[in-house]
Amino acid sequence: MKYEPILSIVTATLEVGAAVWALRGPGRKPIIHTVSAILFFLAGYQIVEAIFCTGTPVTLGFLPRLAFMVVAWLPPTGLLLVARLYPTKSRMLYYYAYAMFVFCGVLVANVALDKAFVSFTVCEIVFATYANPTPLYQTYGIFYQSGLMSMLMLSAYGVTICKDDHQRLLLGQVLLGSIAFIFPAMAAVAIFPIAKDALPSIMCHFAMLLALFLIRLIWMEQKMTVGEQPGQILDGARGVYN
Repeated sequence: MKYEPILSIVTATLEVGAAVWALRGPGRKPIIHTVSAILFFLAGYQIVEAIFCTGTPVTLGFLPRLAFMVVAWLPPTGLLLVARLYPTKSRMLYYYAYAMFVFCGVLVANVALDKAFVSFTVCEIVFATYANPTPLYQTYGIFYQSGLMSMLMLSAYGVTICKDDHQRLLLGQVLLGSIAFIFPAMAAVAIFPIAKDALPSIMCHFAMLLALFLIRLIWMEQKMTVGEQPGQILDGARGVYN
């Protein structure tokens, strides 16, 4: 069936709008900036997919690889958000997130140079399927899935040990958002034959659920910040300025 870009366009518009709204509002800047970056990365994938799925064959050379390159930054940025919300303020989480950023940079550079990373792309209805014949895709998959699962498990554990109600609620939005898009996306690919080889596209569409939880996180952070005195805000922000 012919690809219809409406879902990608609507999703990207929501994510970009939410990121701009977050950046223009109150709240602890490290948290707001990290959430906004996640939303921009998710929107970036949707925009790139909509372009190459509705464009001419000439546009299909680099753009599918660009889609993988953009969304690769989601796991390390998500881990950085978890580190900034984590109740123990563990530097090990920051080191882990930064190490993932470094690895992501190397991976993205290799994807950019590997013209065979995506051998062909088929756009179906509202998602794209990819053929990734090179071993680099296996490395990409391990990096991406391990990053997302780390984000999920660390946020889950952080919720159980957090004693600050507000921080627990914020970290809980990351946990619920991760659950809401990771497992349904994987189930959809496993159940529906048409979705075979479409996991990146399917996950990014389901990531709209993550975006909704992140929007709620921003709203809760802004609400708390507006309701506190300047001294209280400073005290509460010390742990996230890393």
